[in-house]
Amino acid sequence: MLQERTGQWPQRWKQEGREEGRQEGRQEGRQEGRQEGRQEGRQEGELLLLTRQITLKFGELPAWARERLERATTDQLEAWAERILSAESLEALLKE
Repeated sequence: MLQERTGQWPQRWKQEGREEGRQEGRQEGRQEGRQEGRQEGRQEGELLLLTRQITLKFGELPAWARERLERATTDQLEAWAERILSAESLEALLKE
């Protein structure tokens, strides 16, 4: 009887280990998803705000500028958001 119980322990430990691993994996996945969602939302917000600022300062965006803004990284959007205060033209603002 004792031998049966001790023989079942490794199997039970493996089961518990798998369950803990699954829980940790789900938790990490949820956390990564939230972080990615915040980052994407932040970038979309920056893009929207910068597009509005550019439109107010320089008028309607030409297609090339809209494409450039949509492909921009968060760092580029932030740099352009600062540069809009002193840029004399749309071309000067969006130069690399």
